[in-house]
Amino acid sequence: MIGPGTGVRVYLACGATDMRKGIAGLSALAQDVLRQKPASGAVFAFRGRKGDRLTGR
Repeated sequence: MIGPGTGVRVYLACGATDMRKGIAGLSALAQDVLRQKPASGAVFAFRGRKGDRLTGR
């Protein structure tokens, strides 16, 4: 398994996320809800409603 490099921050969005938002909508969530810049170099992970999908940015 390849992990993030040293010093990379990983943010996990708690709860279910509407995965129909696409990458633009998930980036907006990272900015609005997590108060982080989507292009900051951090890793953002979002969980789908069923729990069978995980998307990272």
